[in-house]
Amino acid sequence: MDGPIGSRILDYTGPDGAPQAPQAPRSRLLDYAEDAPPARTEADADARPGPKPGVPPYHTPVFVPAHPRYVEAVDAEGRAGRVPFVAYELFAHPTAGTVAFAFTTPARLVAALGEAQPWIAASIGPLAEGMREHGVTVLLDPRVAGGQHNWRPEDLAAYAREVR
Repeated sequence: MDGPIGSRILDYTGPDGAPQAPQAPRSRLLDYAEDAPPARTEADADARPGPKPGVPPYHTPVFVPAHPRYVEAVDAEGRAGRVPFVAYELFAHPTAGTVAFAFTTPARLVAALGEAQPWIAASIGPLAEGMREHGVTVLLDPRVAGGQHNWRPEDLAAYAREVR
């Protein structure tokens, strides 16, 4: 990184300090796709541990049920604003307890959870590490009982009205 990461709270307030709608950010996932680590050679095979059989590489992109949330906050100068964050959706599993779902394609996510399901793209490694810190297991491409969609189109429309 070239410099420190700064707070983005001021991006969500106008010049008079009133909250304003954020500009729709563009996903940067594809910007990093070409920055993947180089393929392993036989010379470095013993130097770096690779993924275990059946485990995807650390930076494999996955599509995770999640949606934006906002919290009202006040910056250092006393200006109010809305700070966005992402809420991962967690699910109850009969044997694994609380789990997060991750899908290898958006089509698999839609097939399992329906077309109204909000989602984000993430890397499987950081997602799994973050979830493990909270005692949550990540299930990759889980089978989900049909017709049990978490979000319906009308839920998504109501949510969009709520966060505007």
